[in-house]
Amino acid sequence: MPKEKTFFACQACGSMSPKWMGKCPECGGWNTMVEEREAPAERGAAAQYIDSAKGRPTPIAEIKSEGEHRDIIGIGELDRVLGGGIVKGSVVLVGGDPGIGKSTLMLQAMDELGRRGRRVLYVSGEESARQIKLRGERLGAGSEGLYVLAENQLEDILRHAAEVRPDAFVVDSVQTLYTASISSAPGSISQVREGAGQLVAFAKKTGTPVFIVGHVTKDGSIAGPRVLEHMVDTVLYFEGDRGHAFRILRAVKNRFGSTNEIGVFEMKGAGLKEVKNPSEIFLAERRSDVTGSVAVSTVEGTRPIMAELQALVTPTTFGNPRRTAIGVDFGRFTLLLAVLEKRVGLHLMGQDVYVNVVGGLKVDEPSVDLGLMAAVASAFKDVPVPANVVVMGEVGLGGEVRAIAQAEMRVHEAAKLGFARCILPASNLSKMHKVKGIELVGVSQADEALEAVLG
Repeated sequence: MPKEKTFFACQACGSMSPKWMGKCPECGGWNTMVEEREAPAERGAAAQYIDSAKGRPTPIAEIKSEGEHRDIIGIGELDRVLGGGIVKGSVVLVGGDPGIGKSTLMLQAMDELGRRGRRVLYVSGEESARQIKLRGERLGAGSEGLYVLAENQLEDILRHAAEVRPDAFVVDSVQTLYTASISSAPGSISQVREGAGQLVAFAKKTGTPVFIVGHVTKDGSIAGPRVLEHMVDTVLYFEGDRGHAFRILRAVKNRFGSTNEIGVFEMKGAGLKEVKNPSEIFLAERRSDVTGSVAVSTVEGTRPIMAELQALVTPTTFGNPRRTAIGVDFGRFTLLLAVLEKRVGLHLMGQDVYVNVVGGLKVDEPSVDLGLMAAVASAFKDVPVPANVVVMGEVGLGGEVRAIAQAEMRVHEAAKLGFARCILPASNLSKMHKVKGIELVGVSQADEALEAVLG
């Protein structure tokens, strides 16, 4: 009989040690080392229900290519993030804050597949079948092809999956799973790793797409061992402030598509609704007479998105002025404030500066540098930026305005939304054709750009 192993595992990062330590040597967390016991199983749970045909090494030239076949879910924003649909045998890990809408999205996705004639299985270890039914009624999910199972033992889940033979199935969540081969509690490092491993094996050997819902830690990463993200094919993060109605689905890993695409949803009483034109939503309530408000352009994958960036500058009452940035990188934000001080001549040392991207959107590309500087300058000088002006461009430490990628696509999106004037890098302007309905102004220095924006 295999001998039972005892070790201590960090519940934050998955680091293992043969003895207990107060501080994890890997992540530095205090009191995160928990004793776990693991008896090596002779056969995994998945092996009991999956054909165990052994493969053999094959020259790559002899392997037949069947082409990439994707199954369209029917939720456009989710299909976009996945790369055009779900691939046979793929494993998708979906993470996000509690209450953000992970379970809602998965139930709606499975219902859409069921309505398209697919047989799908939704497994929940957190809710009873009756609770899922009540949520399904609220969301309008009731397709005949949607099967529901309330279970958290891995062996039973795989046995039922082998009987139902679904075209796709969801496990919500991996932290509630447990396998009888490991004596530790559900949610422990060993259980999470073993559960995910068995689900991946099931997906690869049967060709069934599997969606795994995962909890996140307080710093926003998937709870459990870091290896969990390496085991799956796609990792999706569901982002958004619970105070806002908008949710953003972002791929941080995708073996079958781009990691630059995002999907935008709006949370309503009847579930998540797709936002097919995010630019109009993010600019819908923008006022034209307020200082510190600037329209900027960002690109997520193949989609240009117009957003409103706001700044507030007020005299400080303390020795050290406050700097707060929501939706933009804080380091980049402070760097641009230094450029405004040194290269443009705005004296911000005695001012508190606050910056926010409206709608809960997070922008991490340098094309909004010039817009951020224009917003701060507008708030500082108390001069509003015209509502029909959009600003885009990267700014260097010397105050120079550098070229940005996909400038023409951004300009066309701005023209489509009714903007009449675009401030952009001169190096981009020299390579662009004229766009009907919008005036293009090329700038090469930050002070020149602010003069063009504020007059």
